[in-house]
Order: sequence, then C-alpha cells, then structure tokens
Amino acid sequence: MLPGVTDRTVQPPGSPAALAAALEGTGYLPDEGLATAAYLALAMHRPLFLEGEAGVGKTALAHALAEITGRPLHRLQCYEGLEASQALYDWDFGRQLLHLRAAEAAHADADTESLEASLYDRRFLLARPLLRALEDSPSVLLVDEVDRADDEFEAFLLEILSDFTISIPELGTIRAQTPPLVVLTSNRTREVHDALKRRCLYHWLAHPDFDREVAILRRRLPDVTDGLARQVARATATLRTLDLLKPPGIAEAMDWATALHTLGARELDPDVAARTLGAVLKYREDTERVQALGTEALVGA
Repeated sequence: MLPGVTDRTVQPPGSPAALAAALEGTGYLPDEGLATAAYLALAMHRPLFLEGEAGVGKTALAHALAEITGRPLHRLQCYEGLEASQALYDWDFGRQLLHLRAAEAAHADADTESLEASLYDRRFLLARPLLRALEDSPSVLLVDEVDRADDEFEAFLLEILSDFTISIPELGTIRAQTPPLVVLTSNRTREVHDALKRRCLYHWLAHPDFDREVAILRRRLPDVTDGLARQVARATATLRTLDLLKPPGIAEAMDWATALHTLGARELDPDVAARTLGAVLKYREDTERVQALGTEALVGA
C-alpha cells in the first residue's frame, strides 16, 4: 500500500432490515429488495449494479451508503471517450518538469538515473477516482452511468473489479486492504456487457409506488404539506404514463414540489401546474405534449 492509507474498521448493519433503517435515517427510503441487495453487496464484498430510469435514486443510494458506513465516497462519472488514465492515475508533468529543473540547477553533476527515478515519486502521481478508492480503504466507489462509457473502458473496469489491484510500473502494485463498496449505475442507454454484470449483484430500480413517493417527498421536503406532496406524486405518476422523452423521476418530483412550495402554492391547480412544468419536464417536446393534453388532466388524476 502507498503512504497515506487510512485504516478504518467499519461494521455494516447486521441485516437488510437494519440497513434499511439506517438508510431511512439519512432520508433515503429503500424498498425491501433494494435494502437486501445493498446489504449483500456490503456483506459479500461484491459490486452492486443498479439499473433504472434517470432520477430514481441510484446515485443517491451510494451517497447514503457512504454516510451510514462512515466511508469516504469516490465518484467516477462516465462518459463517451473516457480513458483509463482519467479514471485511474496520471503523472503531474508540470511538477515533474519543475522538479527536474530545480534538481539540475542544484546538482549539475547529479546521477542521471537517480534523477530520472526521482521524477516518479508518489508525490508526482495524480490519483483519479479508481486509485483513490483503493488507497482510501475502506471506501465507497461510485461508477456513475457506466453505460455512457465505451466497451474498452468496460473491459478495463472489469479487470480492476476482479481483484481490486492496480499495477503502476514505476511504483509497483497497489491493492486495497479492504475492497471498496462499489456501486455501478446505468440508465440503460445501451446494454452493458454480461461479463461486467456477472461480476456484480444486480438490482433494477423502478419508479416508487404512490405511497413511497409521498413518503420520500415528505421526508426530504418537510415544509411541503401532505396534501401537496400527494398531488405532486399523483401528477408525476400520470406524467410517467404519457410516453415522454424523459419521464420524471423522484428528483424531478422533488424539484416540482419545491417550486410549488416556493411560490406559496398550497395545492396543485391547472394554472400553477402549467407555470411550473419546467421543474418536472426537461424537454420542449414533453412540455408541448402535456400542454396539448391540458394540465387539468394532471390535477384531476
């Protein structure tokens, strides 16, 4: 292990029910299936692969798990063209160059091999999320929207998750003392390879049912009245049935309820619903579709 590694012993909750209760304490309300999957990921040291529509709470779960376990969270946001050096590590060429010039100025007759070796000291290494997660053991590693990365990066990630080991030619092998809790998320913009899924425990996150969504809104937004939370949850559920480009998730429902509360609305009426659609819908086509149908349908749902 490299210098600076901390030694933290964290005991996870002893059962799925205990984990669910701990998550609820952070404001995250999981159902029984999700709590069980998260518990098994902790207990078995297996990555947890979460798939589902955007805004259903995949990323938020990783944050909540980090909070209840006391572990630091390291997030890798995936995107098309992501390379291993951007996820793993890179060398700080600017600092290396300054070090080289300073060393040459101070020791004109310095041994060339020793000088070159000093350029690859740990202080010049820029640790990216994957390396930080292994060094900062134990930790939570969030690989967000892995479906946006390329196939090549998937293969690289599978190799890292196989033994939680990274080899740096100039420094040696780095191995996590305790495997990080890995949470991978996917919005299913494309299919992720079976090899990566087989390495993980899998759970599909669906939109919450009405009662759970109301409970989430009330827990996360205590200033919002119960009646308004119910109207927002009911209207949001109706929007999800309209074949929109981007059906609203829990995050959008929370934004909508917050916007309505900010405007001083005590209930969701057609006028205020029409004026605040931008809080819950994010595409012009979706807004136009709802406007054509009439916001009365949302309020009367």
